[in-house]
Amino acid sequence: MLDLLLTNHIFKSLPPGAQLLMVGDADQLPSVGPGAVLRDMLTAGKVPAVRLSHIFRQAQASLIVMNAHRINLGKFPRLLPPVAEYRSENAFFIEQADPEQIIATTLDLLVRRLPARGYRPEDIQLLCPMNRGSLGATALNTRIQQVLNPARADQPVALHGNRRLQVGDRVIQLRNNYHYEVFNGETGTIVQIDPEEQELTVEFPEKRVCYDFSDQSELGLAYAMSVHKAQGSEYAVVIIPLTLQHYPMLQRNLLYTAVTRARQLLIIIGSKRAVSLAVRNDRLVKRHSHLAERLLE
Repeated sequence: MLDLLLTNHIFKSLPPGAQLLMVGDADQLPSVGPGAVLRDMLTAGKVPAVRLSHIFRQAQASLIVMNAHRINLGKFPRLLPPVAEYRSENAFFIEQADPEQIIATTLDLLVRRLPARGYRPEDIQLLCPMNRGSLGATALNTRIQQVLNPARADQPVALHGNRRLQVGDRVIQLRNNYHYEVFNGETGTIVQIDPEEQELTVEFPEKRVCYDFSDQSELGLAYAMSVHKAQGSEYAVVIIPLTLQHYPMLQRNLLYTAVTRARQLLIIIGSKRAVSLAVRNDRLVKRHSHLAERLLE
């Protein structure tokens, strides 16, 4: 998650004689900001490093863990059909090609099938390879909102362009806001909207924040989000739509990052060809920071 600028500030703030221990996963998506700090430090070989690769016995029973390792090695993940005899497993694949079928299946999982297994809507996160398209986070957020939190005549709403926010909606902070002390990627739930005061209140895990309506562009619906936005987070249940519609983003590190966000249950809906393309595509976008070269000097 560290980019070059933040890493620079951290190193400058360390007192002489201090030791710094960095823990991370260089195989995940790189930071949103510039650079690929951890990967470059490991590539240079100038920093003492240990790579953890052993799968302990308690993790061997988890298909999520095993599939994460398989994807990282360029192997097709072991994905089971969601049928009764596999109820003890925790990673499933639902093969569908038509976008409307995928959306219908996703909504059925959210409304009926997963709640029947004891999962609450807030336990479930839909992770998309991209924001655009009918199976992108933007369109899916609108479809999910219509089912999980439909418009009600007795509820006030906050409108921003063609987007509607109302009490009960899950939202994500889209940029750092030091005035409200909320930061990019934090998620919460709208608990109050006051049309007269032009304010809406969001309950985050550790605080409540009252937004002026003029600042609501900083919030987005969070029923679905991009894999990039989910970095650093984990969820009890992760659903991943993955089809050829997502071709520009079908990369191994993106699929690996998405799979490793799931804590208890992973469901991929889409085409096996798309999964295969993502697993085989290990090309990394070159980041010209020259950090590795400078460390080698």
